Amino acid sequence: MPKIYIAGHRGMVGGAILRRLAARRDAGEDLDLVTRTHAELDLTDQPAVHDFMATERPDVVILAAAKVGGIHANNTWPAEFIRDNLMIEANVIHQAHAVGVQRLLNLGSSCIYPRDAPQPMAEEALLTGPLEPTNEPYAIAKIAAIKLCESYNRQYGRDYRSVMPTNLYGPGDNFHPENSHVLPALIRRFHEAAEEGREEVTIWGTGTPRREFLHVDDMAEASLFVLDLDHETYAANTQPMLSHINVGTGEDIAIMDLARMIADITGFTGRITNDPSKPDGTPRKLMDVGRLARMGWTARIGLREGIEDAYRWFLEHRQSARL
Repeated sequence: MPKIYIAGHRGMVGGAILRRLAARRDAGEDLDLVTRTHAELDLTDQPAVHDFMATERPDVVILAAAKVGGIHANNTWPAEFIRDNLMIEANVIHQAHAVGVQRLLNLGSSCIYPRDAPQPMAEEALLTGPLEPTNEPYAIAKIAAIKLCESYNRQYGRDYRSVMPTNLYGPGDNFHPENSHVLPALIRRFHEAAEEGREEVTIWGTGTPRREFLHVDDMAEASLFVLDLDHETYAANTQPMLSHINVGTGEDIAIMDLARMIADITGFTGRITNDPSKPDGTPRKLMDVGRLARMGWTARIGLREGIEDAYRWFLEHRQSARL
């Protein structure tokens, strides 16, 4: 029975992966699923991670733990974003290797690509230009995690893989008014505006940047698809030092159009205005998902369907401290 450690199981992506693995187990697949909360295991604490790995000795590690946030959070706490993420990935990847873990899946972010990368962004765009300044520290940490995996593969023959999702949303998202990502932030803002009968909602920036969004359940499915690929298929579609795989829908939407869709879903009927004094971030972020499609996986949840699902979850959980 393989023992699988899911780091970050209380986060949106880790939680979705855990649900999918638990469903497999409940359907009869022999799986031993291991989790730890942050209170039980601080992944920035090297001795603690060493002791945990030495005790549990998992067969597979899924690294979904990270310090994450939107433009405001990245601009406000850049030191924490680069420091904590570097420490988490270095501790988990090295200590997994130290106890003989052969298979590991590292989850990253589309912000690894240059600000002005050709669209759609192919895996080959990595390290070809300057990063978006607003989240450069976080992006540097995520790039380092890819290179850690590739370096352990080269030097020790490990099978450590990396998947780079586009913007994720869905059940378990962070809807905090100040440090959430754009889609959940808009859901909360438009819901509260509709609830309070406001006549206007102002969104950050010009509304012209285009973003791609992937439902977290699709990301969980894609992650396990990549993890389960036989080594020959994975190696045939990647390169030793360009081994990461983009995960997305291959479609994007302007922020203003996204705002109009969310306004409709939440029942807000007032005006939507822009605040161009606020940062836009990267002008466009669309993933080239051809590599993953060639291996046999494509997203299945449409954007409106996915936002409706996320909004239902928000309504059911909005009294919790996190929301």
